[in-house]
Amino acid sequence: MAIPNVKRYRISNPDGTQTATIMAVLPKEADVNAYLSDAAKRFDWKAYADAQARQFKVRVGQQKQKKAK
Repeated sequence: MAIPNVKRYRISNPDGTQTATIMAVLPKEADVNAYLSDAAKRFDWKAYADAQARQFKVRVGQQKQKKAK
């Protein structure tokens, strides 16, 4: 079951080389730009980069062998 009023926001690291998507429920009177700048500062960019590298890593020698017909 989904959480109502959740919005996706894209943040980028201070270098501008990476972007990430965060999901948040903000109050109506909240300053979205201030929240996003604070979230980008507190975001763990090193762990995010490591997780992305692990997710798409190709392991040499572990590919499946194709069956010859």
